[in-house]
Amino acid sequence: MLIWIGLLLALILVLWVFRGILLPFVVGTALAYLLNPLATQLQKWRFNRVWASVVVLLSMMTIVVSLFSIFVPLIGQQIIGLIQRLPAYFSDLQELATRYSPELNEWLGPERAAQVQITINDLTRSALGFIATLPAELVNIGLTGAAVVGFTILSPVVAFYLLLDWQGMVRGIDGLLPKAHKSEIKGILRDIDRSMAGVIRGQGGVLLIDAAFYATALSLIGLNFGLAVGLISGLISFIPFAGFTLGLSLSVGIAIVQFAPNWWMVAGVASIFLFWQFIEGNVLYPKLVGSSININPVWMMFALLALGAVFGFVGLLLAVPMAAIASVLVRYGVRKYKESSLYLGQGDTPGNDAAA
Repeated sequence: MLIWIGLLLALILVLWVFRGILLPFVVGTALAYLLNPLATQLQKWRFNRVWASVVVLLSMMTIVVSLFSIFVPLIGQQIIGLIQRLPAYFSDLQELATRYSPELNEWLGPERAAQVQITINDLTRSALGFIATLPAELVNIGLTGAAVVGFTILSPVVAFYLLLDWQGMVRGIDGLLPKAHKSEIKGILRDIDRSMAGVIRGQGGVLLIDAAFYATALSLIGLNFGLAVGLISGLISFIPFAGFTLGLSLSVGIAIVQFAPNWWMVAGVASIFLFWQFIEGNVLYPKLVGSSININPVWMMFALLALGAVFGFVGLLLAVPMAAIASVLVRYGVRKYKESSLYLGQGDTPGNDAAA
């Protein structure tokens, strides 16, 4: 126990000390982990490991570059336009609230109508403050021009060398495991691998499907900046309820300004998010992720906020897989505790019960 706690503390210290340069290494490791099954499959088809790594990585990079060249100009233009237009949208919402204040007073009552106007004013100030501080925040999390260039160059290099030596690293770690506890430790590592696969592959697939659906549906319904709002909503849905809440509030606010007094269109925009939230929770998440991630949403949000505060943008990337690993270890610890004499009482261990 002391050895494992010491290794964990050493890992946290290393991450904290080198947090400023970790982004390409974290992304490269994630890419290698994702692409390793494909490289292994190519090896089974008589490819050399070097050529298997080259083919898999080049194919992935070709797909990513093609998608970026097709979609990034349009998406970037929409996101910049949305950020520039947000203050005007909030001002328009204030004007609409003032225009419909007699109806609001009659429908909600004077006190609640005043609360609605105060809420809109607060949201306006918050949005303006966020937009004003956005460049500084991007610098704080390391998204400067030099960092982006270094990230795009280093990440594929890191992924290639990790892919090349993945099997050797696995054998090396396996050889370091204490022989008396090797089977038990390998069982924990298999659980961690299953949980990580659910996080990176399963939840990653859910994020991409969410982003594609929201962007397509909002664009088809004719919402201004629907593509940008849909992509933002889908891609940040790894934070529990954050993508749904942000996308719903933002799209409904834009729809009110754009379509009012046609409230049926506003209801249609809201129904897109409500419908897809039902599909995601009852179809996508169980099918693609399943029970491999058994993490409470509160614990997930705490991990995102805590690691994001300590490690910045790298912490946000590490939060979900670290939470998955921690949940596996906690479940293992609870299971061992319930098998121990401390829980069962002296002389009531499972081995003694079996002997009796």
